[in-house]
Amino acid sequence: MNTAPPQRAGAAGSADAVAPPARAADWYRRKRTREAMLVACFLLPSLMIFFLYRILPLGWNVILSFEYWSPLKAARFAGLDNYAEMFLEDDVFWQALTNTLIFILASPIAILLALAVALAVNSDLKGAAIYRTIIFLSYPLMSVAVGIVWRWLYDERGGFINFVLRGTGLIKEPIPFLQSFGWALPSVILADIWQVVGFYMIILLTGLQSIPQHLYEAARIDGAPASARFLRITLPMLRPSLFICAVIGILNSFTAFDLVYVMTGGGPAHATELLVTHIYNMGFGETRFDYAAALTVVQFTLLVILTFLANRAVGGNAGSVESA
Repeated sequence: MNTAPPQRAGAAGSADAVAPPARAADWYRRKRTREAMLVACFLLPSLMIFFLYRILPLGWNVILSFEYWSPLKAARFAGLDNYAEMFLEDDVFWQALTNTLIFILASPIAILLALAVALAVNSDLKGAAIYRTIIFLSYPLMSVAVGIVWRWLYDERGGFINFVLRGTGLIKEPIPFLQSFGWALPSVILADIWQVVGFYMIILLTGLQSIPQHLYEAARIDGAPASARFLRITLPMLRPSLFICAVIGILNSFTAFDLVYVMTGGGPAHATELLVTHIYNMGFGETRFDYAAALTVVQFTLLVILTFLANRAVGGNAGSVESA
């Protein structure tokens, strides 16, 4: 009689000991859990690479921006000195920031040109496929090659543009496009627009072809003119494509290093200096990697802000995927 309760307690204890593995087995047998583990196994290598080559360098860059550091000296804490120098003493930074913003503001010009071309080749225009191919061919070209070609076109002595302008009598003296402080930045922006307009055209053309045609047919039956169909149907349905083009334009303005470096090297007198070329000059030209890191942090912050504003400008949810 006295041994019965201990036996029951022992039985209960043995049952509790067996219960956790059983629950663990039931947890693993669930279909959703197995699928989640399978997805995690597939994503883990990519996430590790992303962490090692994106997140970790970004974090180290932020830390480096608050230090005095060079390859031959030990790091010392600098606080906000690098940022104070940037905003209060570095005139080149403000010139590069202004040029970068001008570069960004020129993106809508390329998008409007691409939209006009996309509308043209999406119509019943004869030979539209050939025109699409010709216009798109500018984008796959290397930016270095594009810079070399446009540098020759802009050449003051033997450039094709000056040759045509003088031959038609529009100018008497050749224009130093890449040597003039006023002409250099617009000339580089024109070369950049020429290169990216074909890519924008493909993105917008894909968006145009995904618009249901019955919307246009219903609008025609209701008597809506072409302008109303464009404003009420085409533009709203192209919002995701326009957002993608805007983001690519912002990214291109922050990464147009090779084109600018080949055509002008940031000159004359920093007339075409962008944030990315200023970072390169500080880091590899003057070996001030700590100051270049601070410039990179400011550029990254500005990039995030502008991308957020572009998203808000087109409705706040551009690029989102609607679940079925």
